[in-house]
Amino acid sequence: MSPILESIGSVKGFGWGALAAEGTFESISTTTLSTSTATITFSSIPATYTHLQIRGIARTDRAAAKQDAARIRFNSDTGSNYALHYLLGDGISASAGASTSITSTFSDGFTCAGVASSIFGVAVIDILDYKNTNKYKTMRSLSAWDDNGDGRVWLESGLWQNTSAISTITFTPNAGSNFVQYTQFALYGIKS
Repeated sequence: MSPILESIGSVKGFGWGALAAEGTFESISTTTLSTSTATITFSSIPATYTHLQIRGIARTDRAAAKQDAARIRFNSDTGSNYALHYLLGDGISASAGASTSITSTFSDGFTCAGVASSIFGVAVIDILDYKNTNKYKTMRSLSAWDDNGDGRVWLESGLWQNTSAISTITFTPNAGSNFVQYTQFALYGIKS
């Protein structure tokens, strides 16, 4: 994991560190690609945790661009039941935006063919109260990549407008057709 993300995660009372201070992280599953793959899925997620966290290192085969995103869907829902807010910084300027009634939420900040082949983007994604059937599900993602000073940092929040407990999480590239070899997503459960 990126030293920056590790540092942010270790600060008690801030974001991801606050979750770590309150509970215990347990590894549920890790997927590391040996060949290019279009979809990464975590299924049969046990309902024994309070929150979930996914740590990703990813790159896609999108051509003629530096950046791609991972589409995130829950329980195979492809309907227009998602929303997203984001903040983006590139070292020169910052921007923000939102989308509603979309068919997935996103974690941006992954690399593709426009940067050196050894450079992958990283992300830490929290899915809060994933098994609570009394409310919609929310997630937050902190992701980034750097190519010798040219890079991006994203902070995003996503919403799945459904009260079902999350048992399946699917990742697909937004603009590329595949995640490339050595992409890795690791799923953790957080007990409070």
